Amino acid sequence: MENVIKFENIEKLYDMGKVSVKALRGVSSEIKRGEFVAIIGPSGSGKSTLMHILGCLDTASSGSFWLEDKEISKVKKGKLSQIRNMQIGFVFQTFNLLPHLNVRRNVELPLMYSGISAGKRYKMAEKVLTDVGLADRMNHKPSELSGGQRQRVAIARAIVNNPAIILADEPTGNLDTTSGNDILSIFSELNNAGHTIIIVTHDPAVAERADRTIKIVDGLIV
Repeated sequence: MENVIKFENIEKLYDMGKVSVKALRGVSSEIKRGEFVAIIGPSGSGKSTLMHILGCLDTASSGSFWLEDKEISKVKKGKLSQIRNMQIGFVFQTFNLLPHLNVRRNVELPLMYSGISAGKRYKMAEKVLTDVGLADRMNHKPSELSGGQRQRVAIARAIVNNPAIILADEPTGNLDTTSGNDILSIFSELNNAGHTIIIVTHDPAVAERADRTIKIVDGLIV
């Protein structure tokens, strides 16, 4: 399988005034297309920093990073948002849904940024919401949903643009065990359908659902 992500000697340095903190200390790895990978490590290990770099939400201080066949480490920051919107779907622990929009409109947001017409957006949002079992909740506000349902909305929003990669940061962290297992099953189904899944977690039970684990401790892959 070809690489969908490759990074070499990635370092991330945070300037904290008189002190500099090195969150990543020269990490290197590859992720193949269609893999289900868990990035695991304790709090403060650097796993979230790596996730932000792989998701084009932040840039490395040094090193090289390729997404598909593009060297992201050489891309100007102004173009990163376009790459994020078209190639990466995000799922966060806190759902990150807009409370004043209904479920369908939340899912349509990435399509609006892509310039897709209103009629087409509606149909695409309806399809992915049906796929995650929320066809009857499209007109509800996030506050009217359970935690598990809100995370399903977040997954629908992440996949509506059919991205190559789905990047999830502690996606079960705010859910009970049953809802968390349901969400992990959805990720497995998406992986079986061809999506590359990367889950960032501190929970070994969540990491066990992945095909492969990348463990980070003190800014290093171990």
